Amino acid sequence: MEHLRLAEGEYRFARIVWENEPLPSGKLVELSQKELGWKKSTTYTVLKKLVERGVLRNENAVVTAVIPQDEILREESRAVVERTFEGSLPSFLAHFMGGKTISDDEADALKAIIDQYREGNHHA
Repeated sequence: MEHLRLAEGEYRFARIVWENEPLPSGKLVELSQKELGWKKSTTYTVLKKLVERGVLRNENAVVTAVIPQDEILREESRAVVERTFEGSLPSFLAHFMGGKTISDDEADALKAIIDQYREGNHHA
């Protein structure tokens, strides 16, 4: 996937769609006003932009996602690790933890994820 990054407001807007799709555009306006404080014109401007970028679809006044939330999160996570930690997952994790402790269950869950994605073991 090409580096598709969403600005904070775009992500929060897309999240409304992901959580409520299929979503009539009128309801999207209502939810955007309630959750983001946006006017109708702002909602439709951002919707148009995200439709043009291929993130969302607006057909017959019903809005749905083209790109799933997990795909956007994966791309955002990769970009942070690449930009900030020169692609080093261990460096990212060490900084993320910042001296915190984790439970045995959390450590086991992380180990399971690492084992799943260990080079040669992951099958997409």
